[in-house]
Amino acid sequence: MVRKMLKSDKELFLKMTRSFYNSESVLFDIPEQFHLKTFNEMMKSDQYLTGYILMKDRQPAGYALTSKYYSHEAGGLTLFVDELYVLRTYRSLGLGKEFFNYLKNNLDEQVVRLRLEVESENTGAINLYSKEGFSFLKYKQMIMDI
Repeated sequence: MVRKMLKSDKELFLKMTRSFYNSESVLFDIPEQFHLKTFNEMMKSDQYLTGYILMKDRQPAGYALTSKYYSHEAGGLTLFVDELYVLRTYRSLGLGKEFFNYLKNNLDEQVVRLRLEVESENTGAINLYSKEGFSFLKYKQMIMDI
């Protein structure tokens, strides 16, 4: 089951996001205050950032964050899957597939594209995303922190 994140999920989210950022799935860790800042932003409004809790047998099994923006290239809104994390004991149980099915069935009608990033050595995630219909772009991403 997938549900939207609630204010009562604060400690759960903080625990899981810290675990995610200490895993091999990301290129680098982030400052501690970013976790709380992100949760607070999600609780203000889901206009730009939405959080989800993934459940298995009524137990929290992971979380996801999405954000949306207008893409000229896509011709409409793009929903960016910013983070998708499944606790190790719940991996390979179909939660990722369930999450993408949830997204597809609950999308704003103006969303025309799903987009995500994946660390090149995360073969489990790459396999899931490929099965769900994602394909690699030829672009390389660049960032500049301000």
